[in-house]
Amino acid sequence: MSMRYGGGRAILQWAMLFSLWLAAGIACAQPVSKPQAGNHTVLVVGDSLSAAYGIAAHEGWVALTGQRLAARKPAWHIVNASISGDTSAGGAARIVAEVVRVKPAVVVIELGANDGLRGLPLRDLRRNLARMVGASQSIGAKVLVIGMRLPPNYGQAYTQEFERGFCGIADLMHAACLPFLLEPIARDRTAFQDDNLHPVASAQPALRDHVWPALAPLLD
Repeated sequence: MSMRYGGGRAILQWAMLFSLWLAAGIACAQPVSKPQAGNHTVLVVGDSLSAAYGIAAHEGWVALTGQRLAARKPAWHIVNASISGDTSAGGAARIVAEVVRVKPAVVVIELGANDGLRGLPLRDLRRNLARMVGASQSIGAKVLVIGMRLPPNYGQAYTQEFERGFCGIADLMHAACLPFLLEPIARDRTAFQDDNLHPVASAQPALRDHVWPALAPLLD
């Protein structure tokens, strides 16, 4: 489900991404305990979209995914380490502590929306994503990167580069990628709270169902 870079700037882009990969390896060089055999844990590191902002925690797509795991893959469970308002920098700063604490077999990274909404440098977003993927893979965990899109008022160049960054890093680092978390509900205004940013409770099952086909292969 991932997308790749193309066009005349491909060589420059790949060189840049390779340097980010090296940076991720350096940042995560400290020893990290690997998952124990039989530890079938999914760790979700995200922002308010995964932290069930504005609704009850058990109504969010992460909790609903946990319920599906209990029904379909009872050996597995999910740990939600999402923080409302978090940026990719915040995730990169805490990812090592989280994987050491949880020792997950699968890590889901859903961060970057707040970077885009604040107009933060996309170079930093890519670097932070690479660090999070690298830290997760350093313990032997499989990784799913979940991407985001921005409204067009942020400008075509910024929005396109923002969107490409998620699956670009995932491709480079051999991780899975879901390009856009809100794809099934993005055009439905009634699926969002009054802020027009956070999905309502009734929209959460659609997000769970959207993430599941990308997540399920990593559980085998």
